[in-house]
Amino acid sequence: MHTQKKLLAGLFFITSCLGISIQSYAQEAIASVDVELLIEQSRADNAFWSVIVRDSIGNILTNFNADKLVTPASNMKLLTSATILDELGPEFRYETNLYGVGKLEEGEWQGNIFVRGSGDPSISGTFYDEDRFYVFRQFYRSLDSLGIEEVDGALIGNNSYFDQKPYPKGWSWSDLSYYYAVETNALSFNNNTVDLSVYARNGIGQKPDIEWFPFDTDYVNFVNEQVITPSYSGYDESYQRVLGTNTIKLKSNLPKNYVEKESLSVLDGAQYFIDTLQKFLEQSGISIKSIYVEDQPRNWDYNRYQVLASHQSVPLKRMLKHLNKKSDNFYAEMLLKTAAAEHFETTGTTELGLRLVEDFVSNMGMNSSNLTLKDASGLAPSNLLTTKGLSLFLVNMQAHPYFKVYKHSLSVAGQDGTLKYRFKDSPIAGKLRAKTGYVSGVRALSGYLKAKTGQMLSFSVITNNYNESTSYIDQIQEEIVQRIYQTY
Repeated sequence: MHTQKKLLAGLFFITSCLGISIQSYAQEAIASVDVELLIEQSRADNAFWSVIVRDSIGNILTNFNADKLVTPASNMKLLTSATILDELGPEFRYETNLYGVGKLEEGEWQGNIFVRGSGDPSISGTFYDEDRFYVFRQFYRSLDSLGIEEVDGALIGNNSYFDQKPYPKGWSWSDLSYYYAVETNALSFNNNTVDLSVYARNGIGQKPDIEWFPFDTDYVNFVNEQVITPSYSGYDESYQRVLGTNTIKLKSNLPKNYVEKESLSVLDGAQYFIDTLQKFLEQSGISIKSIYVEDQPRNWDYNRYQVLASHQSVPLKRMLKHLNKKSDNFYAEMLLKTAAAEHFETTGTTELGLRLVEDFVSNMGMNSSNLTLKDASGLAPSNLLTTKGLSLFLVNMQAHPYFKVYKHSLSVAGQDGTLKYRFKDSPIAGKLRAKTGYVSGVRALSGYLKAKTGQMLSFSVITNNYNESTSYIDQIQEEIVQRIYQTY
């Protein structure tokens, strides 16, 4: 308290000399010192903390290490999703077409059928009542309505809309087996994952039973070395896809009667798409002679290529909600490559997409010299920014014509997304729209808060290099946000 009094006395002298109102400066000083004390008195005072709060016109109300570089984890999506929205617009839709070259005679398509990949990340059940075959069912019905019963040619996937780099730079190899670090391909099915179910219903010491979607497909090879343990023991997860293959080793220990469900990544998502589509069509009654994937672009001359089936996705504004509320890395990476392909009218790449992000956020007030961008999702630990720049970006986004769509894509405290179970029984529930972030040693929370006085604040709280539990870091961050809510 003595330190606060000395600080305020000094502020009074300075602001009196300058003719500036002391009220806002005193408030900032008290709030900043309060945040610093809260951190210093926690068990995570040895971590690096960066905290900033701005009012609706950008004035800084609280500032603690806000000009220092931090790893933002999935707070990176605040920048990339805004860029994607600005580039594509909220009503943008993907179109994925089946083209035929040939002719139909007595139920036989004599020629090839091409699936032109458009980069659509949503060919899954996400927007279709969890019917993961919804789009493939549409394709089948279109082909069936034309009278096609067999294809005396190849089903060819064209994967040229994106480049052939499946991952951004900087991702950890240890993440690549899991759903949150899958490949990006212009042709992608079920988020480029197989969905594994494990049932520990056999005897102790035996292997659990497994099954997987789609069709227990032989596109992947599961090596089941899992063991059922006594019911009182803990679940010990161990999955690893052998890099460069679709062999997935399962080495988990599961308590008796335990059920585990996990989505695991596949190698070569475009080939997986075509392989699965062939199996689905054949199970539905349309036989296909062969399949393969090509990476070279084609001139889709409508005089040569006949559209046999077409699917249009939900609009971007719905995808953006999924991206931010669920913090979906796959959607972030796919949509950024799409924005690049559309803007530059060339093959979509992560590098071109990040150039768009840098240009957009610079125009929105961020200092590009304080930015290091490696991916769209924030999974790469080498991404860097300052909370000072991020918070200014959030302020300036409020003047963007698509701000309402952007803001509504963020999780609401105590209600949905990654904030569904946070701030649930606090005054902040329903008054905070924000983006969470997590990679190992990094926890982030940034967005918009309607304070107790009713004013709208932009804030960012990012913690790096912590060795306490993430739940404890969440607790401290939530206390900071509570203080901000009460103070302003």
